[in-house]
Amino acid sequence: MLSIKSIFRKILIWRYKHISEHQFMYVLSILVGFLAGLGTLVLKNLTFFFQDVLEGNLIKEYHYSLYFIFPIIGLFLVFYIKKYVIKKEIGHGISTTLHSISKRSGIIEKYKIYASLITAPITVGFGGSAGLQGPAVSTGAALGSTVAQLFHMNTKTRMLLIGCATAGAMSSMFKAPVAAIIFAVEIFSLDLAFASLVPLLLASVSAVVTSYFFLGKDVLLGVDLQEGFAIQDILFYVLLGVGTGIASVYFSRIYFKITHFFERFKNPFHRLVFGGIVIGLLLFLIPPLYGEGYGLINNLLEGNAVAALEDIPYDIDFSNVWMVIIFLLIVTLFKAIAMTTTFAAGGVGGIFIPTLVMGSALGNVFAKIINQFGFNVSETNFTLIGMTGLMAGVLHAPLTAIFLIAEITGGYDLFVPLMLVAAISFALTKYFVSNSIYTVELAKKGELITHNKDKNVLMMMRLETLIETNFKAVHPEMKLGEMLKKAVANSTRNIFPVIDKDQQFLGIVLLDDIRPVMFEQEMYNSLTVETLMKSAPAIINYNDSPEKVMRKFKQSDAWNLPVLKGNKYVGFISKSKLLTAYRNKLIEVTS
Repeated sequence: MLSIKSIFRKILIWRYKHISEHQFMYVLSILVGFLAGLGTLVLKNLTFFFQDVLEGNLIKEYHYSLYFIFPIIGLFLVFYIKKYVIKKEIGHGISTTLHSISKRSGIIEKYKIYASLITAPITVGFGGSAGLQGPAVSTGAALGSTVAQLFHMNTKTRMLLIGCATAGAMSSMFKAPVAAIIFAVEIFSLDLAFASLVPLLLASVSAVVTSYFFLGKDVLLGVDLQEGFAIQDILFYVLLGVGTGIASVYFSRIYFKITHFFERFKNPFHRLVFGGIVIGLLLFLIPPLYGEGYGLINNLLEGNAVAALEDIPYDIDFSNVWMVIIFLLIVTLFKAIAMTTTFAAGGVGGIFIPTLVMGSALGNVFAKIINQFGFNVSETNFTLIGMTGLMAGVLHAPLTAIFLIAEITGGYDLFVPLMLVAAISFALTKYFVSNSIYTVELAKKGELITHNKDKNVLMMMRLETLIETNFKAVHPEMKLGEMLKKAVANSTRNIFPVIDKDQQFLGIVLLDDIRPVMFEQEMYNSLTVETLMKSAPAIINYNDSPEKVMRKFKQSDAWNLPVLKGNKYVGFISKSKLLTAYRNKLIEVTS
């Protein structure tokens, strides 16, 4: 009887004979889009199940104090699942995916398919103030990578399938297939060429059809525009762009500061306890921060700000517009704190939806304040465009922000203010925060994928594979005669590293430097290596990036440079081998 492995092998052989690489890529992109869409649906439905059971029935019908208790329970459950079930670090979805692309050639561990599917619904469903887009991308990207590995696809195709999975997750989540493609291109720096565009289209459509099949026409964010763009409101939109830019800088800075603060806790359990208490108190005091926040966004889009704030327990007269404005500003300020604390305490989630919550509240506040001074602007429009401004600024993804809101509204009536606010917010944020939350750590390490293909290829190269160790080392006290006999006579290289007894690198001796005296036998016992050696033109540190190594070769004009780990000698890298490896990697990722 044939085993599954042998059947699969026969399928692969048949595929090689009858289906071209491009055609098969289209098939895989549809498959990956379907799987990513399915994963996103599971993620959403599990989260909604927990929310309905806990928030809908228990908190409102039993006791308000559960706003404090449930998030802490959720964080404890996630902590023990990560420690005893998954037993590996999950990480933030989009950041870890970007790292896998830049440093692991798109190979993502299989456990990440289910890790976020288990932990994110518990984090968010129990009240953690985070989103699901990051976990959806993490699950989809792991599925895309696994499918590529299963069918033995090359590095370029594997990375494209990860992009297809990302587009599929976004498309399924928001039913916005065009914005999903732009998101994949903008965040993962994919080439928007015909070869990659068709697979992205197929994956995005496959995922959104899957979402329609299981959920019908239900959407997370639904709105019918009542008013289009009015030219007399242009100055207000400029002010909104500046406001959302400032809010984006605040969001990013708060994220970095709180994350850095929690890194002081060396024990994850201590981090969990402290963070759990903080997030519990925040949600107890400001219930609209509970969970993702779609209810708040949709209420604001419907013009019902009072319903958006109805869970606040204080005796507040929300018929007073200024009280609504104050509490929406409180939500705006504390959403970033609640989200980051959820992550820092050990929760699993994404930042995409919290930016929408914060943007919607800020945009609505802008409109209310403007209207209080006798003007008449659309609160719904400002709510939508506030979301665009925060997305453009925090995520550094202005095109995604523009097209997502355009697709949600079902038209392009707001295209001018969408573009204006996104551009201002992005430019302002970029000036103060050079990298997004997704990319800041990778950028610090020089591991960030960008649209600069030259840098990308260099970054994907593995330096340790280029180190050559067939150089004969010599010691400083060694005589010339001994060096000629033990090193020069037995080496095919023209450079000799000088090291001490502890493997500390001291310098180099070049064959050209000893050639004038190598046949002078009377000098064999008088000249030492220490006399003949000189400094290397440059030193490569073991952890240097390939880009930095290339720059050192250019500056030193050398053909071989020593590699040190600390002060200890490891080997040499030659310029010819580096350039050959660069050419091979370039062919691999662009063919």
